[in-house]
Amino acid sequence: MERIPYDYRADPTVPRFADDHPIIIFDGKCVLCSWFARFVLRTDRARRFRLLAAQSVIGDALYRHFGLDPIQYETYILLDQGRAFLRSEAAIRIFEGLGGPWRLACVGRVLPLRVRDGVYNFVARNRFRWFGTRQTCYIPDPSQADRFIS
Repeated sequence: MERIPYDYRADPTVPRFADDHPIIIFDGKCVLCSWFARFVLRTDRARRFRLLAAQSVIGDALYRHFGLDPIQYETYILLDQGRAFLRSEAAIRIFEGLGGPWRLACVGRVLPLRVRDGVYNFVARNRFRWFGTRQTCYIPDPSQADRFIS
């Protein structure tokens, strides 16, 4: 997906939001995705990333803006410096951003994108069956509320 950085700012259907930090847009009703959001919160000691539930008004607008299904949430979106990254590339960039040993995820780029995204899509298709769903969207602990965009 090649787009002009920050092009969503010019889209009148996307509400304004703070995008001065990388943002991970995730499915807040998916147990696996919510677990990953909590993992990022615990591991991101530099407090680099912000999180945004796909089920929010902004999340829905961004999924639509990028031409993604705003109901199935088959991928999360990483917004970094106005650019959107999806699937395996988003995952690798998030792990790199966490620093430390997580940066080793970049070796995943030795695999062709088609293979990486194939594995990502396989997990995405089966995540509810393997991990389940939440009845309500993931809500952060009040001490971490500043890490979420609502």
